[in-house]
Amino acid sequence: MRDLAQGVARFQRDVFPAKEELFTQLAAHHAPHTLFISCSDARVVPELITGSEPGELFVIRTAGNLVPAYAPGADGVAASIEYALAALGVRSIVICGHSACGAMTALAQDHDLSAAPAVADWLRHADGSRARAGRGGVDTPVRQNVLAQLANLATHPSVARALAQKKVTLHGWVFDIPTGRVEALDVTGTGTALAA
Repeated sequence: MRDLAQGVARFQRDVFPAKEELFTQLAAHHAPHTLFISCSDARVVPELITGSEPGELFVIRTAGNLVPAYAPGADGVAASIEYALAALGVRSIVICGHSACGAMTALAQDHDLSAAPAVADWLRHADGSRARAGRGGVDTPVRQNVLAQLANLATHPSVARALAQKKVTLHGWVFDIPTGRVEALDVTGTGTALAA
């Protein structure tokens, strides 16, 4: 906790004064352009990877960057997606997977998750990734998962409506931790580097 408290002190002393005008504006108006869905992994920092300022991204982080297919009932991920579209009017949604993902490794290597039943239950939202692997359309579990989660995302009524009205675009990315490279995936799972 001491490190975190020191970080807050540095933020208040060094960062906030330099961005005080931005934070004043953000206190009254919140209009991010992109919903960014990434893994909870501490090595994946959406704002750092994209060079975004506060207020530009609306971020959802889940283990394995999983997006459950739509189902009626209370669901924090579904509520956040709906809010991003209906209230904030985001124009893009990115699902970003990453190299060395513990969730995808656990699935690919059939790890025994009996000691972590909530994790095992959550990872069932990646079943579409396994189905894609059976068809051989992509070459890695991470890519398979990003594509499967994009398919799950499209089942949400708010997303389906926005897509039909051409108000939002969906994007699948893979972040490679050791190189910093980010690839945009096409529907086959083939990646194209976003920057050289």
